[in-house]
Amino acid sequence: MITGATKNKVDDIWQKMWEGGITNPLEVISQLTYLMFMHQLDEKEFEVEKMETLLDVEQKHIFPATYQNAYGVEIDGQQLRWSRFKDLPAETMYKTVSEFAFPFIKSLGEDSAFTRSMESATFGIPTPKTLQKAVDGIDSLFTSLGNNIADLGDLYEYMLSKLNTAGTNGQFRTPKHIRDMMVRLVDPKPKQLICDPACGTAGFLISAAEYIRSTYTESMGGDDWECFSGRNGQGPQFSGFEMDQTMLRISAMNLMLHSVDQPDIRYLDSISKNNTVRGKYDVTLANPPFTGSVDTEDIDGSLKAIVDSKQTELLFVALFLRMLKLGGRCACIVPNGVLFRTNSKAYRQLRKELVDNQRLEAIIYMPSGVFKPYSGVSTAVLLFTKTDAGGTDNVWLYNMEGDGYTLDDKRDPDPTHDDIPDILERWADLDSEKNRTRTDKSFLVPREEIVENDYDFSFNKYTETVYKRKEYPPTSEILADLSDINERIATGLDELKAMLSEDVHYE
Repeated sequence: MITGATKNKVDDIWQKMWEGGITNPLEVISQLTYLMFMHQLDEKEFEVEKMETLLDVEQKHIFPATYQNAYGVEIDGQQLRWSRFKDLPAETMYKTVSEFAFPFIKSLGEDSAFTRSMESATFGIPTPKTLQKAVDGIDSLFTSLGNNIADLGDLYEYMLSKLNTAGTNGQFRTPKHIRDMMVRLVDPKPKQLICDPACGTAGFLISAAEYIRSTYTESMGGDDWECFSGRNGQGPQFSGFEMDQTMLRISAMNLMLHSVDQPDIRYLDSISKNNTVRGKYDVTLANPPFTGSVDTEDIDGSLKAIVDSKQTELLFVALFLRMLKLGGRCACIVPNGVLFRTNSKAYRQLRKELVDNQRLEAIIYMPSGVFKPYSGVSTAVLLFTKTDAGGTDNVWLYNMEGDGYTLDDKRDPDPTHDDIPDILERWADLDSEKNRTRTDKSFLVPREEIVENDYDFSFNKYTETVYKRKEYPPTSEILADLSDINERIATGLDELKAMLSEDVHYE
């Protein structure tokens, strides 16, 4: 999440681009995203240089010794770096960026997801002066943030929000702390194949990559890192599908900044017949679209077999099951309607599938403010394992009341109301949850009880509400008090009338 000060800086850069003649808001977003990526590539190169100095071992660098553009003109590769061209005179900077730095980033990764997503990208900043203002603004923005935004998705979503387009189709970015929580719940391992079929700007894949790197670095060997980067020749560890070309570019940029050079990032309608992936992934992580429906003829028959519906929030959960290997695990976000709606048999059908044919493990009910300011929708996290043979025993329910931020549109930090540490601690020791009562925030519910409640996943269906008896005075005493009050009111009115009837003169 970004702060108000950061938003103001982005607004200022946006205004300068507008004044410079870029009047299409989507084009403003694209051009700023390319420049932000150039900045972050340079920061990553600095990290490589520091590591090389520290270890005294040659590292793989991002920028080449020399670079030749499509016209055969060659320059020193160091000139492609943000830190080198940002202080150049406007005309020289414009020539360097438009003729060398931009073509260079388009060609990164050879035949990678990034280069494929950038094939149609063009450099669209019209004048040297506009470029100089944009570069100065972005440099100031990242300096104020300590150059620590490695994930461009937050900035991208804020820019989208200026168009009022974020969340219009039930799609909005999942806050990083929620993504990180979900990743820790499923605990992805090295070499496990991970997919988000509604990847947006690749936030879940980035959280998974960060988790694997921070948790398993010491035990990872060469093969593990080859799989991580996607260069093992046997398929990348991280995959994502998306139907927005600009988001695909952001995804590829984000993953490259996290050392995932060759992810499987594709333009694909995940729930259409064009998606033929089955039984491939060890882990799926997603926050799929919550609203809308699709043409029945476009839906793959394998999804209809799991849930006969046109609703995207149901079809995506069915898709996760189809794409997972046996034993594969999923953590996904669903709107609360998926948990209890009965006006369509498809909702109950999906819940029954998770309980009877798979292993439903946990439901975490999140407060409605988690996705503000983009939406106030109430949501929950579902955790389940694909078995195709049942296995649901006790389902863990947790009623999250706070996520560490205020639940209004401002979403300011609020560490006094943060259930996430408690969620992770209790998840790591579910045996102790057997001793919890139904008045607590979390407890285990036996499968049989869920079946008896007709597969209703509502938290209130299983929690116990304790009512405290309140003692009131006898009725006669209450009536006596009311009579006394009436008498005092009547006396007061009589006194007021007497005062008003007196002939008072002021001199």
